[in-house]
Amino acid sequence: MAAAVAVKEEPAEILDLEIRIIELCQEQPDGITDAIIMKDLPLCSPQQRVTCINRLLSTGKIDLLRSGNKLIYKLKDPDAASQAKGGDHQEKVVYQIIKEANNKGIWIRDIRYKSNLLLTQVNKILKNLESKKLIKAVKSVAASKKKVYMLYDLEPAQSVTGGAWYSDQDFESEFVEVLNQQCFKFLEQKAAIARDTKTDPIAQRNASFTPLHDVWKFISELGISKVQLTKEDIETILNTLIFDGKLECTIVASAGGSGDAGRSKLYRAINPLVETTGLMRMPCGSCPVFDKCYEGGAVSPTTCIYMKEWLDS
Repeated sequence: MAAAVAVKEEPAEILDLEIRIIELCQEQPDGITDAIIMKDLPLCSPQQRVTCINRLLSTGKIDLLRSGNKLIYKLKDPDAASQAKGGDHQEKVVYQIIKEANNKGIWIRDIRYKSNLLLTQVNKILKNLESKKLIKAVKSVAASKKKVYMLYDLEPAQSVTGGAWYSDQDFESEFVEVLNQQCFKFLEQKAAIARDTKTDPIAQRNASFTPLHDVWKFISELGISKVQLTKEDIETILNTLIFDGKLECTIVASAGGSGDAGRSKLYRAINPLVETTGLMRMPCGSCPVFDKCYEGGAVSPTTCIYMKEWLDS
């Protein structure tokens, strides 16, 4: 922390105070509060501090934003200032809030809370920014009737769009099932080849393991997906097969890497040693409220939708 600045009455000292406040903003990009300024400049009077901050705000060098129940000062982003050029101060504040949300976007409720503006004001500003193609509204899979706002040129995050598993906010269950089947079929074939070509059980087991990259390459070359699937997408599918007891995964060290980069995941198809009992295949076998289920109760076999679906399948 810098030494306390001795405060004088000359205008030059006011400029020194402004420079120090800007330096504090640079040291703490997330913003500074009045408490931080007072701690760094204990000899600065409240009147001088207010004068400096007002000058910095009026000259567009810092922004005043709300974080929770505190007001913070942040260094003005020159790119944001040029993008929102021509807008008033409130419009620039809203633009900056949306920019900070990055590609995850931000709800209009959160914009209202951070900007401390009325709903009518926020709606008007959002329409102006959308008309200027500075921001855009994107529907989120988390809530189909709500929209999040982000900068116009950003690609929405997977947490917003749902990634490859969603189309127009609808979960593509059939597509996921096809991927499950194809991934398992590919690994089953690898295991069969290992059994046919290796005589030693240990060698068979080791040969049946397949890297994530090979599974991803196989699915990509099949051409069954309309979108480009990533290795992370395929890993998600393989994880569901692990939970279903159809695959197992092991992690091995790879050459030329360290940490996570030095580890590779290998997968292989497996056959369960013991078949699942009939009781566990029916809904009652894994029902968390089994002991509260009785005829005439809040949970009963007669009204159980899971039992009905199981009997109809």
